[in-house]
Amino acid sequence: MKPLEGVTILEFSTMITASLAAMMLGEQGARVIKVEPTDMGDPMRYIGTSKGGISSLFANCNRGKESIRVNIKEETGQELIRELVANVDVLVHNFRPGVMDKLNLGSEQLRAANEKLIYMAISGFGTSGPLSSAPAYDPVIQAHSGMTSAQGMDDQQFIKNLMCDKLTAYTACQALTTALYVRERTGEGQHIDLSMLDAGMFFLFPDAYQNHTLLDDDIEVQPLLSDLLYELTLTSDGGLTMSAATDGQRAGLMKALELESLLTDERFNSLEKLMVNFEEYRAIMAEAFSKLTTEEALQRLQENGVPCAKCHTLDEALAQEQLAANGSVEVQEHPLMGKVRVFKSPARFGGEALEPGRPAPAHGEHTDSVLDSLGIDAERTASLKASGTIS
Repeated sequence: MKPLEGVTILEFSTMITASLAAMMLGEQGARVIKVEPTDMGDPMRYIGTSKGGISSLFANCNRGKESIRVNIKEETGQELIRELVANVDVLVHNFRPGVMDKLNLGSEQLRAANEKLIYMAISGFGTSGPLSSAPAYDPVIQAHSGMTSAQGMDDQQFIKNLMCDKLTAYTACQALTTALYVRERTGEGQHIDLSMLDAGMFFLFPDAYQNHTLLDDDIEVQPLLSDLLYELTLTSDGGLTMSAATDGQRAGLMKALELESLLTDERFNSLEKLMVNFEEYRAIMAEAFSKLTTEEALQRLQENGVPCAKCHTLDEALAQEQLAANGSVEVQEHPLMGKVRVFKSPARFGGEALEPGRPAPAHGEHTDSVLDSLGIDAERTASLKASGTIS
């Protein structure tokens, strides 16, 4: 039995945040019903590499779900959703503040009808303030949160990955499971607001904002972790990453590079002194590594217990023996997309990996079966189809 079996989630979303959050909860056993517009559905279906009318981006954020097509802009569609809400545990959406209220599907209205409902509203910037109604995509939140300044570069750099979208999804999962736990104790649902900006800055704050945490005048400023850890170590034929954070690891590094004399050097014989003379220390390390090939350096570092790695390409990362040992990746057959590579949910419950949900749904694939399971009879379903409310 998966941890969240018995929980039903109604998802209204476009793009990443709510979609990925709901999928992760679905991987843990929840039933996820994705409500999509009757015309084109979630735009993510059409972005990037695709086959059979479904993109790999959509597949990676929506497996295990049931898709229904409902026109929630019309009163009959809104009425249908209000009926379905009586049978669900969680509603999650990522529309701008006020949109669901205008659709008569706001939190107060739906929770009045189902007091156990947990209603999560994900927005870009929050429910008030000068940016509350502004559109938000991942690069916009990266820019607002300071993420582009936190890369240790002299100029601004984006992380070329949907970082803020995904970390907001993880934050949403944590909040929703907490709310489900509270409901088990109290019997009551609740409303949850979550902004991408807040999630992004909370994620960055522990290390990126180290120099913006202590506010007295007598603080001792030290290099940021990003300046110490995230620099490619160049070899004679490429590069690698390595970190020597403990005394034992630093001793191993010196032995690997045949520089044991530095362990007693007055400039570097304590972490405090090393920090003061860090640029000189880094120059010595760079010269030593430049005389070794990447494979030579890796072998020496590994033999001496120094954390290190070659920077893999995506193909190399997927081919790692460690992933095979973990059983992290499998291939599914999708009726429209063909063979689909799937990365399993990383958390293991009772030592066992959770099996991935079925492949991502086609647009509206489950409209009839979902409505039937939630008490809408065939005659009513036919009438809703005839009126264009569902399809």
